[in-house]
Parts: sequence; structure tokens; C-alpha cells
Amino acid sequence: MDLNTITEVVRRPSERPGMDWHEGDAWLAGGTWLYSTEQPDLRRLIDLTALRWEPLVPTDEGLEISATCTIRDLYAFPWPEGWTAGNLFRKSCEAFLSSFKVWNAATVGGNICMSLPAGPMITLTVALEAQYELWAPDGSVRFVDALDFVTGDHRNVLAPGEILRRITIPEHALRKRTAHRRFTLTRLGRSTVFLVGTQRLGASDLLLTVTAGTTRPVRIAFDSLPDVRTLRQSIDAVPADVWFTDPNGTPDHRRHLTRHFAEEIRRELTAGDLA
Repeated sequence: MDLNTITEVVRRPSERPGMDWHEGDAWLAGGTWLYSTEQPDLRRLIDLTALRWEPLVPTDEGLEISATCTIRDLYAFPWPEGWTAGNLFRKSCEAFLSSFKVWNAATVGGNICMSLPAGPMITLTVALEAQYELWAPDGSVRFVDALDFVTGDHRNVLAPGEILRRITIPEHALRKRTAHRRFTLTRLGRSTVFLVGTQRLGASDLLLTVTAGTTRPVRIAFDSLPDVRTLRQSIDAVPADVWFTDPNGTPDHRRHLTRHFAEEIRRELTAGDLA
């Protein structure tokens, strides 16, 4: 789509691109959403891809993912053998409601900052206990847990001019066992619910992440695998106004699916099967 309100595109921003931020600006990475709909309030685009941030950087502490890392690059990353959660990255990429052509442009940071309930990069990073590094226009940096970033449907904690720079996933989370369940009304449709369960190797804990069916990510933690009743009660304790409704499902439908798939995840991790 032509954006007929745009009067300038900054092709070579500074290394701290937020320093000259002003109202009417927008960050441009993949642009797969920016160019898909009218943007009447925008006047200038700042192209972050020109900064050439390294997409994926393994470290002793875990994995750093730049906000401009494409879905294609994330999917193709050669996961170290010990990072048992690697399969979850590929499954999350496959949860996109998009073609491989969009994968070539769409970015991890863009999907997170859109903050839609069905954003699979949100599911992935919350489930793996990630932390987001945010840069403010005044040059300050703050860190936010992935769980706390999205506050509602298309809403998050970003202040005007603030930018998501990188996502850091801790090494201990990359070594966890994982199990996931996802439901869509059609084979390539938008997620109605997307659940991930993780568990430390050799332990019996459970960290259950619920997304797509809720307006913001929900995490339910258990020190040891719960029984059926306890698991269901924990899901039912999610506030009613957190459940999402759209043409893909009502809150009651999504709660029902969450109960069902959470129990499947519990059984899978109890049996010791890897996702």
C-alpha cells in the first residue's frame, strides 16, 4: 500500500536512532504491517535495517536476538544440540499467518511490538523467559521481562520514541524440555490458542504459557507437575476480562481449549515425551 502521508524516509539513522525522534515517526524494519494498512498519523519512517544489527548471537549466557532479525533467519538458525528448546523456535515461526515471502521481511521485534494476542514471537519469548532491551530517545536503556511487555490487545509498555533493541533468552531456558499445543480454525489460520509448557531437565516443574486466547500472555508456574484438578483451577483463575474474543473464538471457547491442551501438555511432560 502507498503511504501518502510519508514525507521522509531516514535511510541511514544514527546508531542511537531514537535521539531525534519526534511525533509522526515510525520505526521501519520489515514493514509487513506498516505497508498493509493506512497510516494517516505518520510523516516519517526511520529504517532500522540500515543499522545491520547481528540477527542472532549465541553467548555463554544464552541467545541474543536483534529486533530486526527476520523470521527466515530465526527459522534457519542451526541450534546447538544441547539447546533442547530449539524445536519451539521453528514451531513458533510456523505459527505465523503468512507465506515464506513474508518470512523474508517480517522481523521478530516487529511481531512483538505489534502486540497482537496471536503474535507467535510473543509466545516464544515469554515461554522461554526472555528479557527485552528497550532504548529510549534520551539515551537511557531499560530491561523488561517478556511477560510484562504486552499489556493488552495491540498494547504494550513502549513509551513514545522507545525502541526494542534486542531480546535475550537465558541459557537455562534454552535447555528446557518443551511441549506445545496450538489450535486454529483453518490449517493456515490465525491462532485461536497457543500454549507452551516447559520443564527443567531432570525436574518435575511446569511453566505453562497461555497466549492467543488471551489479550496478554499468561504464565502459570508449578514447582511440581499439578494434578488435573489443580491445573484446571489455575486456568479458571485467569480473570474473565483477560480472555480474548474475535471471529476465531469466544472467551468460553478459548478457555475450554486451554483447559484441554494444558492437560495434554501436562501428560506429555509427565510421560517424558519431547515436543
